[in-house]
Amino acid sequence: MYKTPNVYVEEISTFPPSVAEVSTAIPAFIGYTDKAGRGSEYLTNKPTRISSLLDYETLFGKAYASEFEVTQSAGVIAPISPPTLKYLMYYALRIYFDNGGGSCYIVSVGEYSTIEKSVANFEAGLTALEKEDEPTLIMLTDAVTLGDTDYYGLCVKALTQCNRLKDRFAIFDVMKDKVKEFRNGIGTAYLKYGAAYSPDLQTSLNYYYTDESVTINEDGGTTNSKLTEYNDPQSLLYNTDLYNKIKTELAKQRVVLPPSAAVAGVYARVDRDRGVWKAPANVSLASVLGPTEKITNDEQENLNVHTSGKSINAIRSFTGKGTLIWGARTLAGNDNEWRYIPVRRLFNLIEESIQKATAFVVFESNNAITWLKVKSLIESYLEGLWRQGALAGSTPEQAFFVNIGLGKSMTAQDILEGRMIVEIGLAAVRPAEFIILKFSHKLQEA
Repeated sequence: MYKTPNVYVEEISTFPPSVAEVSTAIPAFIGYTDKAGRGSEYLTNKPTRISSLLDYETLFGKAYASEFEVTQSAGVIAPISPPTLKYLMYYALRIYFDNGGGSCYIVSVGEYSTIEKSVANFEAGLTALEKEDEPTLIMLTDAVTLGDTDYYGLCVKALTQCNRLKDRFAIFDVMKDKVKEFRNGIGTAYLKYGAAYSPDLQTSLNYYYTDESVTINEDGGTTNSKLTEYNDPQSLLYNTDLYNKIKTELAKQRVVLPPSAAVAGVYARVDRDRGVWKAPANVSLASVLGPTEKITNDEQENLNVHTSGKSINAIRSFTGKGTLIWGARTLAGNDNEWRYIPVRRLFNLIEESIQKATAFVVFESNNAITWLKVKSLIESYLEGLWRQGALAGSTPEQAFFVNIGLGKSMTAQDILEGRMIVEIGLAAVRPAEFIILKFSHKLQEA
């Protein structure tokens, strides 16, 4: 109300609200850590956002010290066998960042020294993750070290969470010799929300160890000592030359990791450079010497297309190209709608972005003015995606449609009962998985 004579300025909003896109590649790594704390704050089962390996080391510590056994006799060192990795989280984060990964969440389900491995720890971590809105990828990092039955059960629970929240996607690891067991173990529900990769990767990462975690078998194993004794002037075994020689041999040992962490890094890199609608495939992996097992074209046929529909994406090495992700299928590999990873993840992005952007309409008048605002908002966002190449079609009309209104998407009863219904159709671009070149002889012409 104007009661005092004066000049009044009023700003009139002429632009409709816009859609702010949610993040697409924010993985949450679930596993065991060296520690879990920020000052006096205890971080076990508290999803914590980090943006670098330094952040991880500050809050969650280093890798578990690998236990090596080295046999030496008269200064001659026998070939060293690689140790079994008890905990994978630190190495997974390293290869994730090496492959282009950005901000992510860590869900520590326990510390190395204070907790015994169990499936219950991971279930608690998954439950804690469900309350966090930002993560879009679920990584069961350390769960592969559990028994097969426990791991497959966790995969099912991760897929169930993805389906319930509809804003995330799960990446699983499959040993090449356990494909059949994996397909049997994960059931048939919500397969469109997950993808699996095989085989393991021979990385260029070194093992983390301490001198105390290296046992030296002397003279064919008749006596044992610790590596630290070779570097201690007070020890009878003090020998810096032999100490350095053993350290050099240990540095040649390289970590073998399941592929999911490197794949998550590629998801983040491709999303950032090209967009979530680009298949995260035919992309080389960094810090990887090669897959632990070679997969041929014939072997990949059974992985990629199977009667069960549960496609496994192969990671293969190609001469002159390096190690490439050579598949882009979800576990619903025979589903015409949700066969491809970029299609599923594009819909996740659009659904959640529009859901959050239209929250302002809740309790607004369910009339033509509000419908026009919502329709304009969604169409503007989808046209932007189409112009970026996310949607198929030579015109926006071919790429998408948005229907809202009485007689279009709602009945009079819907309006009476407070429902505003918007129908959205999208023509998502699909990857060219099979490139077919047809050749024929052309007759000679005079």
